[in-house]
Amino acid sequence: MNSESVNPATQDALASNVTEPADAKPGYRWIILILAWSCYLMSSVDRFAWGSLSLRAQGELGVSLAQLGTFVTAYFVGYIASNCISGLLTDRLGPRVTLSCAVIGTGIFTSAFGITPTFWVGLALQFGMGFATGADYAACIKIVTAWFPRQLRGRALGLWFTSTSLGVVAANSAALALAGIWGWRGAYEGLGALTVVVGIVGCLLLQDGPQDVEQRPPAAQIRTLLQNRNLILVSLAGFGALWGTWGFAFSSNALMVKGVGMSQETAAAIVATFGIGGFLAKPLVGLASDWLGGRRKWPTIVSLVGFVIMLFTFGSIRSPWAFFVAGPLLGVTAFVYSPLLAALVAESVPRARTGTASGFSNALWQLGGVLVPVTVGYAFSQTQSFTISFTVLAIGPLLGILCLLGVRERQPDQAPA
Repeated sequence: MNSESVNPATQDALASNVTEPADAKPGYRWIILILAWSCYLMSSVDRFAWGSLSLRAQGELGVSLAQLGTFVTAYFVGYIASNCISGLLTDRLGPRVTLSCAVIGTGIFTSAFGITPTFWVGLALQFGMGFATGADYAACIKIVTAWFPRQLRGRALGLWFTSTSLGVVAANSAALALAGIWGWRGAYEGLGALTVVVGIVGCLLLQDGPQDVEQRPPAAQIRTLLQNRNLILVSLAGFGALWGTWGFAFSSNALMVKGVGMSQETAAAIVATFGIGGFLAKPLVGLASDWLGGRRKWPTIVSLVGFVIMLFTFGSIRSPWAFFVAGPLLGVTAFVYSPLLAALVAESVPRARTGTASGFSNALWQLGGVLVPVTVGYAFSQTQSFTISFTVLAIGPLLGILCLLGVRERQPDQAPA
């Protein structure tokens, strides 16, 4: 059903009937949230590790700075390809099976990357890592929204999304420390082994939802989703937002080292503060969204405006101490929108198709991860300008703001949770 073919009152009635989980096992929902958080945390650490370890691997693999970016591109090509099908699989097989397979597969490919002998084998393994990891997003969104009703969903997703921010912190602290002891190869092998263990625990303890049968659609209706105006606009907005976020996460280390003359250790510490800012902000914005009756659109727009401002600010400073101040503030704006966008996607479709919708939107969102490292790397190589590189990053969230202005949000709940 096209979102524009019914009036708002009818849409709200339909949404309340198909998206709200039964209030069964209210205590166990928090265990589910912790398990989903842990799974996504390990996937995020494995993903972001290359940002802090790439310069250590550069000499051994014999690749240029531009070629380092192609590893990120290979990862995201696999990630996007996986998202295109994993949402459907999540709706058909259930999120527990899909998430467990994704995390265990990610761990296997991560460990294998630690023993890669050549540049081309490394590209193939990064693609495999991305393909395995790509299934975890839709599965996590589906399982969290299945267990948490709308009046608790903002805070639940806000807490869950802290895993990506903490992943940035861990990749720029723990992974770098492991590399100092075991080398970059040993760091990847250790991270991969731990990821496999977390995936096995998730397989044993996760449950699809209080009422699993209600989550499975009788048949996929892709064309219906493609006709959903809100879903398309939110997906485009996420592409722009993630362009800026992943661009910073994957490129800022090298940009600060090459463009400002900073040491690798200092650059990694600054990027870690970026992750800490996002870690603290996500639960707060999710809670605020719930207290506003489930409003998601305008808080997201405000956060993206702040993101644009902070990207321009970060690109204009040169003092290490100023970077340490700007880093966490940039992290707040670069991550805080993510639970709100995820909630907008989940609430734009029936509950039984949240996996497919989340997979579709995330595939488009992650295109930014494919394009931005190469684009920023090219911009810097042509201009040698730190400021211009961050201007390129700011284009993404500007696009996101324009798209969100066209979203027709569901009416807020009458009373806050």
